[in-house]
Amino acid sequence: MTPPREISIANRHPRLRLDRREVRRLITTLDLAAVRFAGGCPAGELSLVFLTDPALAKLHADYLDDPTTTDVITFEGDPTLGTAGEICVSVDTAAAYARKSGRDFAAELTLYLVHGWLHLAGYDDLKPALKRRMRTAEARAMRLLAGAGVTPGFALRK
Repeated sequence: MTPPREISIANRHPRLRLDRREVRRLITTLDLAAVRFAGGCPAGELSLVFLTDPALAKLHADYLDDPTTTDVITFEGDPTLGTAGEICVSVDTAAAYARKSGRDFAAELTLYLVHGWLHLAGYDDLKPALKRRMRTAEARAMRLLAGAGVTPGFALRK
């Protein structure tokens, strides 16, 4: 078994509470099951960034020429530098969608991390057939995490 990757976690959301060990365990669990997900996220340091809607919308505008809010943006790393990539997630979008759809906030934010990890593993969701493949992999990953008892306790301060 390969040693766990280095995982950098930046919480840039003023109200998000998270347990960094649980988040690392989530990524490690996915990494250990990489063969079930097209080989998984590439080797190297993985950066996770938790942002507000305005901050993620700015990244969306700056790098993808789209100023709208979104849930997840991934940036591929550089293997020559030992980086796997970066997953940027909107805590605000997760909270709003969870409220609107009656879902658990922590589960929704976990899904966003899974979604970003799958993007780095080569999954895409721009075309209907690819989107179905992504959704199937997301569901499989969420079942894997639940079965392993990996449920990061994400919460928002009042």
